[in-house]
Amino acid sequence: MTHRSLSRRSVLASGATALGVSLAGCSGGGGGGGSGPTVGILEDRSGNFQLNGTSKWQATRLAIEEINENGGLLGEEIEIVDPDPQSDNSRYQELTERLILQDEVDALWAGYSSATREAIRPIINENEQLYFYTTQYEGGVCDNTIFPVGATARQQLGIVTPYLADEFGEDIYIIAADYNFGQLSGDWVNVLAQENDYNIVGEEYIPLDETDFSSVINRIQDEDPDFIMSMLVGANHENFYDQRATNDLESIPIGTSTAMAQGHEHIRYDPPALTNVYAGVSYMEELGDLREGENFVEDFYERWPDANYLNQEAQNNYFSVYLWADAVEEAGTFDQQEVISVLEAGRDVSAPSGDLTLDGATHHMEHEMRVARADENHDISFTNNERIDPSFLREEVEGGDGCDLREEDKTTQYVPSDVYDV
Repeated sequence: MTHRSLSRRSVLASGATALGVSLAGCSGGGGGGGSGPTVGILEDRSGNFQLNGTSKWQATRLAIEEINENGGLLGEEIEIVDPDPQSDNSRYQELTERLILQDEVDALWAGYSSATREAIRPIINENEQLYFYTTQYEGGVCDNTIFPVGATARQQLGIVTPYLADEFGEDIYIIAADYNFGQLSGDWVNVLAQENDYNIVGEEYIPLDETDFSSVINRIQDEDPDFIMSMLVGANHENFYDQRATNDLESIPIGTSTAMAQGHEHIRYDPPALTNVYAGVSYMEELGDLREGENFVEDFYERWPDANYLNQEAQNNYFSVYLWADAVEEAGTFDQQEVISVLEAGRDVSAPSGDLTLDGATHHMEHEMRVARADENHDISFTNNERIDPSFLREEVEGGDGCDLREEDKTTQYVPSDVYDV
């Protein structure tokens, strides 16, 4: 069921409770003069990634408001600092410094793209800032204070690529965004091909500002693959799906780690643009809430009745706020290093997407993954559920010793070529 069929009740009379007014640019409790904890939210509400970032911001605020309505944390109300970074990495860097040094946030949620994460990561590292990165991403970040809680490419592509090869054949055409996320995701498809004897018959990396895919579509048609693996991102790249439909390409299935679960193209685009698109996902709004007695989707739209979609990353923001809050409660303090120590002991998480586990050694999640398929009417069905751990960091890097941040401080991003011949 999509959000368009949900009952949208009016916002609670209390509105956003004490957090209803955005505190962008104002001092919060951590170091700006107040007595309580402060969290920073830097999620895109304008610019190229606003479609993905807005629901991340909304879900983060929802979780914090819920906690405050239930008495706050350690008896204190959580304050928010949440200026709009506007999908601008230079602005992200400026705001990250300001939130850490001026507002002294106790935890930070920031950024959609991997390019953004890498733009601010040196600032995060220098200041040892507790940071939750919630976008599904290429994987490999082994970093002392960063918790990349979204599904990795190894998890997402690892569920959908073998499924499509079993269903349709083993000839694959790769199209991906031409920056670190897309390039490394393409490497992961190559790794999966090597492991399973699939054939890569074409491989293209598309600039983020590209909107015309006619030549790409022509080359795909010439190669006639069994399926396409697409790791396109952002508003410009969405044009591929409409152009695919107008060029009669929907007969070739598409596997993806980016479409539908993030930008809800299956709702925004008219059929048949997303027909036979298969996404490896940890969550989509259509799953609802798998926790007994809870209704995350309804709660989200009650708080944000004009929201566009509750995407995969928004769910990650939501559960990771509670993950942080539970660790604070156990630590009995907002001290970031002590909270990190609690998190590194590993934690079970009851999330709308199911029961998850934080792997303390790698700071990543074991996710319940599934394949989501859009049919000719863009209705979504799910199949092939499988719990997948962050195996690349846990077992494959460092000659099999893995990344263990409990034993050794690191600020490294491992890539597939560190282990595989890609």
